[in-house]
Amino acid sequence: MSNLDDVHRRQWARVVAIVAHTYGDLDLAEDAAGEAFAEAVQRWPSEGTPDNPGAWLIRVARNKALDRLRRESSRAAKQTAAHELLAARADVELPAFGPLADDRLRLLFVCCHPALSAEAQIALTLRLIAGLSTAQVARAFWVTEATMAQRLVRAKRKISVAGIPFRVPEPHELADRLAGVLRVVYLVFREGYAPSGGDDLVHTDLCDEAIRLARLVVELLPDQGEALGLLGLLLLHHSRRHARVDGAGNLVLLDDQDRRTWDRTAIAEGVTLAATALRHGRGTYALQAAIAACHAVRSPADTDWAAIAALYGDLARIDPSPAVLLNRAVAVAEVDGPAAGLAIVDSLLSTSEGMALARSSHHPHVARGDFLRRLGRHADAAAAYGVAAGMAPTAPERRFLTQRRLDIEAGGAG
Repeated sequence: MSNLDDVHRRQWARVVAIVAHTYGDLDLAEDAAGEAFAEAVQRWPSEGTPDNPGAWLIRVARNKALDRLRRESSRAAKQTAAHELLAARADVELPAFGPLADDRLRLLFVCCHPALSAEAQIALTLRLIAGLSTAQVARAFWVTEATMAQRLVRAKRKISVAGIPFRVPEPHELADRLAGVLRVVYLVFREGYAPSGGDDLVHTDLCDEAIRLARLVVELLPDQGEALGLLGLLLLHHSRRHARVDGAGNLVLLDDQDRRTWDRTAIAEGVTLAATALRHGRGTYALQAAIAACHAVRSPADTDWAAIAALYGDLARIDPSPAVLLNRAVAVAEVDGPAAGLAIVDSLLSTSEGMALARSSHHPHVARGDFLRRLGRHADAAAAYGVAAGMAPTAPERRFLTQRRLDIEAGGAG
């Protein structure tokens, strides 16, 4: 990665946030930030990188924004005075730390405001905080660049029309609003870790961006246990990225992965974060991080399935969602046998929520197929894997599940 690429990744959110806070206009801030980076591309190769690249970019971006405001303003006295006030604010030197971080946090809460749809929250966060291009955001949502550009414009317009304040929520609002921010960061990671479509099993760039966003939240709110838990969870999952597919791009199950390729540095940090998060309380991300830490052992035989089943039991009490109950069934099956896991899944699928999950996700069919295979019910297992293969969103998963079905039909064991 070039020096300017590195500066872009580290400073984009700061530049957009500071300009947006100064002038109260996200469109203006985004355009001005883009112009500032474009000027850096022109000038830095010959002039050298400034000692404080962030301050240079912020100063240029605010001047670009101010120039545009002056060009577009009328000559009314009140508007002229207002722009002079903005000019005075733009000339204030920015410290290297402190307020910069505060403005990034304000921008993150604006992007994740509950008045916006979940899709809009994710898209804005990827564009304004992560600094992904509109084309990159569009690829994450499997839409055209033009369609995503329109969605981003509508979301920013809604922020302007609704008068969403550019601030961190008040203390009494923070818990509820922080939950939304963490959810958006988690969904960004999930789209990278388990894409909703395409030929690849992992989109590493989205996973990396989600981890960077999670670090930002922890940096700005270091005493929030759920933020610590989320960062730990993402690091532990992403530590396995190199082992999840083979050289041909095929899916490799957890037990079959070469654990020597796991990122032990990320695992060590993730385990520490998980333990710290649990000391703050047994929230959903803290518990999920603890579960991921139980999997981060050097051999499948060392996995403490009883602890994982117990943690999923705790998680199900605060989040009895079908996805959590399905994962608990997998853990219970490792402790009490496949018949116990199958009973939980079949009970889940008899509910309206479970039936909805079965219509939208391949995961319950994969779980049933595995339990049925282990119970020797090979015809039923093959049928379940066939359904799962037809619903799997990525090509590696479809290939794996189809092969599993064929193996069971051919030899009975799979």
